[in-house]
Order: sequence, then C-alpha cells, then structure tokens
Amino acid sequence: MHTGSCLCGAVAYRIDAPIEALTHCHCSMCRKAHGAAFGTYATVPLEHFHLTKGKDQLGVYHSSEHVTRTFCRHCGANLQFVDNRDHSIGVAAGTMDSELPVVPQSHIYVGSKAPWYEIQDDLPQHAEGS
Repeated sequence: MHTGSCLCGAVAYRIDAPIEALTHCHCSMCRKAHGAAFGTYATVPLEHFHLTKGKDQLGVYHSSEHVTRTFCRHCGANLQFVDNRDHSIGVAAGTMDSELPVVPQSHIYVGSKAPWYEIQDDLPQHAEGS
C-alpha cells in the first residue's frame, strides 16, 4: 500500500496496488502544470486509487478532451492525471509519502520537451506517449 498527500495536507490518498510504471512526461501541459521541465507520474489502476481525506478540496481541470488533472484547491499541488480512455491514472509522484518501489522507466513526449532542458540519462525516450 502507498500513501500520499498534497503540500498542505488537505487532500490525502491511498493506493492499494503495485505501482505499474513511473514515467517522466515532457509535454507542454505537464511542464506548465508542474512548473518544471517535466512531471513524473506513477501509473496505478484507477480502482486502486482512493481519496482518504479532502475530497471537497479537490479541484478539477479538463486540460484536453480526454484528460482531467486534479489539484488541491487550497495549496495548488498537482495530484492526478486522468485519461478517460484508460483504466489507470497517473499520480504525481512528488506527492507520494511512501517510498516508491520502482525507478523511472522512460521519458515520454520528448518531442515537446523544454528546449532548455537536456535529458542526461539512458532511459528510453518516446517522442509521444509510451
């Protein structure tokens, strides 16, 4: 089991399944949402993600036709990336309080990565999603 929370602690969650994947997403929307060169997401089955605190503090932003991003309305911390075509979600890895049992496996959407950031590891790179 894994746990996590936002910056201020108003929203908390539990994941009761293994982390399927850990990826660095370089798309322009993830960069803007995280204010960083990329967003790192832990992929988990949707049915194994449970809010344990602060459901009323969860903000929702529909960033595209199929994607919803969630955040804490109080502190603004990014929490989830939900694609309605999939049965899994991306949980912002930086919000996890428990230790991650996996390391990042790839960089995705590097075709739109920040021009000022140079990837300096040997992980697979995908121009689009994986």
